[in-house]
Amino acid sequence: MEQLLWHHDPPRPLRSPILVGAWDGWFDVGGAATGAVEAMRGPDATRLASIDSDEFFDFNERRPIVRIGPDGRRIVEWPPNDVHCLTLDNRDRDLVLIEGVEPHLRWRTFVDAVFEVIERLDVKLVVTLGSMIAEVPHTRPPTITGSTTDEELGKRLRLNLPSYQGPTGIVGALHQRLDTADIPAVSLRASVPHYVSGAPNPKASRALLERFERVTGLPTRWSRLDQQTLDWEAQVDEAMEGNDEIVEYVHALEQRYDAEAESSLPTSEDLAAEFEHFLRQHGLRRHDNEPPS
Repeated sequence: MEQLLWHHDPPRPLRSPILVGAWDGWFDVGGAATGAVEAMRGPDATRLASIDSDEFFDFNERRPIVRIGPDGRRIVEWPPNDVHCLTLDNRDRDLVLIEGVEPHLRWRTFVDAVFEVIERLDVKLVVTLGSMIAEVPHTRPPTITGSTTDEELGKRLRLNLPSYQGPTGIVGALHQRLDTADIPAVSLRASVPHYVSGAPNPKASRALLERFERVTGLPTRWSRLDQQTLDWEAQVDEAMEGNDEIVEYVHALEQRYDAEAESSLPTSEDLAAEFEHFLRQHGLRRHDNEPPS
């Protein structure tokens, strides 16, 4: 596909890779999802490919950015959609990461490009990250919800079947295609306080990464967001000072949150064991006596 530009091969053959994707747009309130993938990628990832933006964007709606490079020349930065991989030598699986901007046009063709990545790299499981507005307090851990249409995986990870009906984004279009192709896929979503939904939210990014790591056992660098999370909370607290109405409202949200605490949910260790069992059962994990590729 000419829209998908391959730049490098992985440093070595990937082992049962899991693809993690997030797109800046309708399903990325506070930049929590794309911020999570950016933090997971870190400096060690290998850039494999990019999706050419020219056919997928209305540049009157999402204008490219021009800047001056070190040599004094102009550089135009187009809306990115990049593919990276992380080879995890001490794990049984590797990661493929897609992070970018939700396209305006030709969504089915865009999904075709994502599927070329899935097929070429032999991706075994897809996890999309998202964030949405909710009535939750910024002082509590963000609520993470998930869904999958894979009945067995849903039972093992205590995930619900998707229930939303209505306008959708590129994530919805991708999941429909994954369902048709019988590729296991999970959607993880963080709840973002509606009263601070416009600013970047590292706390929600951190929560997405922590949940992903505790379930899959794969490193996500979530602790690197600790200080950003503390700084963000302090900034929100400072903005609320002197506003008794908003302070009382947040206190009411805290009380409701605490009353609905997820004490009945399975532990992360339980979920990780079930996830591993699912992967082994479906041949998504190499056998212990099989040498690395």
